[in-house]
Amino acid sequence: MKFEMMTNHLQNWQDRQEWFFNREHTDTYEQWYEGRYKRAEVWQKKVIGELILKDTRVKTLLEYGCGTTRFTRWWKDIGIDATGADLSPFMLGQGVHLFGGDLVLADSHHMPFRDGAFDALAFITTFEYYKDPVKVIREAARVGKYGIVFGMMNRNTTKFVRRRVQQFFGKNPFYVTATFYTPEILIALIHEALAGMDYTIEWSCTGLPKWFPVQQWSVPYGDFFGLHVKFN
Repeated sequence: MKFEMMTNHLQNWQDRQEWFFNREHTDTYEQWYEGRYKRAEVWQKKVIGELILKDTRVKTLLEYGCGTTRFTRWWKDIGIDATGADLSPFMLGQGVHLFGGDLVLADSHHMPFRDGAFDALAFITTFEYYKDPVKVIREAARVGKYGIVFGMMNRNTTKFVRRRVQQFFGKNPFYVTATFYTPEILIALIHEALAGMDYTIEWSCTGLPKWFPVQQWSVPYGDFFGLHVKFN
């Protein structure tokens, strides 16, 4: 009974139902990346890796919204020691069997870490679900000593329309509460959250059709973009 009450409460986190508290969806999360999203994952990691590795100070990283640790397991491949954090016990319940590092069950709006606990913070396709993004950015800047890296589902893509049509007809529960950003919109939020701080921003887009002559560019169009905030 107590567990049932807890899961009911979690499903209404942020006063709305979230797909990542539904085991019908979380239990199959890893399968997405092993199937139709495998190619996309390769390019997403390429974009994110190129951005974060330009700051040679980054040796440790906290990934918030780590889910089943799909990306958390990868950071070590580019020489970064990662810790994962997520609010979904169902996602972390899988991650603990897949990832050998530390995992924390915690809300990104109230990060239970000391100031400068990690060299950097990462949000990979999770920032879209935060109800108070400015507060989350400020928490990330407090905990991440040298910067923040974002991996985002881009609003500037033809798939945006498809996502919303699917949502309208009840065919896609994953984006019902998601807010889709463009690099420009995200940068405006960052400026609001980090007013008075000294930082630089760099971003790159990918998620372009196979037939397109390039797969990564500095134009704000594509299914996915990576953005790095480097604290100077």
